[in-house]
Amino acid sequence: MNLEILYQDDDLIVVNKPSGLLVHRTELAKEEEDAVVQRLRDQTGQWVFPVHRLDRGTSGALLLAFSPEIARQLSLQFSEARVSKNYHCLVRGFCDSNGVIDYPLAKLNEVKGRSRFKIEGTEKEAVTEFELVQRFQLPIPVSRYDFMRLSWLKVTPKQGRKHQIRRHFKHLLNPLVGDSRYGCRHINKACRELWTEELRLMLHASELSFEHPASQENISVTAPFPIELQSILDKLDSYKY
Repeated sequence: MNLEILYQDDDLIVVNKPSGLLVHRTELAKEEEDAVVQRLRDQTGQWVFPVHRLDRGTSGALLLAFSPEIARQLSLQFSEARVSKNYHCLVRGFCDSNGVIDYPLAKLNEVKGRSRFKIEGTEKEAVTEFELVQRFQLPIPVSRYDFMRLSWLKVTPKQGRKHQIRRHFKHLLNPLVGDSRYGCRHINKACRELWTEELRLMLHASELSFEHPASQENISVTAPFPIELQSILDKLDSYKY
């Protein structure tokens, strides 16, 4: 299936990555043959080089280059925090109207078969800003609570640490809905029973702005919400709080 192209020129391409699709094959998913890189190579007839990554469960704007040099220059912008990234996510509980999560993140030990733990001394600065878009309250008991409370947020991570948004909102005790690693099993179970759609990670990379390495033009791209995510938001609409 072809990917939705949001922007393309001779040097680079931005696509709207679906949830569930890898950016490229990894050691942890050697058996997986389907990935953005493979699809785009077939779709465009050109080799493509990933500039950054989105988690498998995350949908939205993904930037790739058509040459190693353009990829290198774009990657430098990401590493120097010169790229503007906005996400939308659905989290457990009621969040404030806006806020800043300033919480350094350490690398996690993720050896297969062992429990994850922080590797002491590897902490790096991580700051995430958020803005409340809408709260929802559903008359559905969850765990010890009589209602399910959710917040739909616009989120801006200032860095690109691994799982930064997911780990930051877990730290805030407002984990993302559909997050099987850092999320709340009670909320996820209730949502699976509530929605007929398969529960996905409710995180979408909605906006991406960067400087074009060749023309120095500022490029801003918006990624529409995918159908399955918009369907869930439509169902929540009558529970606005």
